[in-house]
Amino acid sequence: MSRLKARHEGTLAELTKEYLPQIYRAARGAGLSVQNAEDAAQNTFVTFMEKLDDFEGRSHVRTWLFGILYRKISESRRGAQRDDGAEDIDEVMESRFKTNGFWANPPRETDAAAFDRDIRTHLTECLDGVNDDQRLAFIMREVNDLDSDEICQVMDVSRSNLGVLLYRGRNKLRECLEYRNIKG
Repeated sequence: MSRLKARHEGTLAELTKEYLPQIYRAARGAGLSVQNAEDAAQNTFVTFMEKLDDFEGRSHVRTWLFGILYRKISESRRGAQRDDGAEDIDEVMESRFKTNGFWANPPRETDAAAFDRDIRTHLTECLDGVNDDQRLAFIMREVNDLDSDEICQVMDVSRSNLGVLLYRGRNKLRECLEYRNIKG
């Protein structure tokens, strides 16, 4: 902790290397676009550095980072509600193509990606039907493997409230996926 507060370069690099991928995955899992997830992850670490002197060490650093991320996701959602939702064509082109005109990430073969795409579509659409708190609790637990105490701290909820969020979120997700299997 003392090396963190002293802003020891090696310690900060280790912390970033360990937690940045988790923070990014959580932001994407919460439904943010690639760009917004990158921004939220970066802003999480900027805020972490700005507020590091306020960190008392009563929780794990990861818990504190996810708490910051949770607030950044909420801010991003509020900002998205104000926007009209249209993507800037320049941003789309820059995100998909290199400056030489080739794909930044070439698409996979259609037949190889079809199954993955269907599964991802069903999961994404079903997760969209789950309210924000249930979705975040689910993502933190199932994708990011946070324990109950960490999630409770991040979301500022009791253990019983977390249990209700997870139960309801999982049930909505299960019902949606089952319905799609029967109808599909």
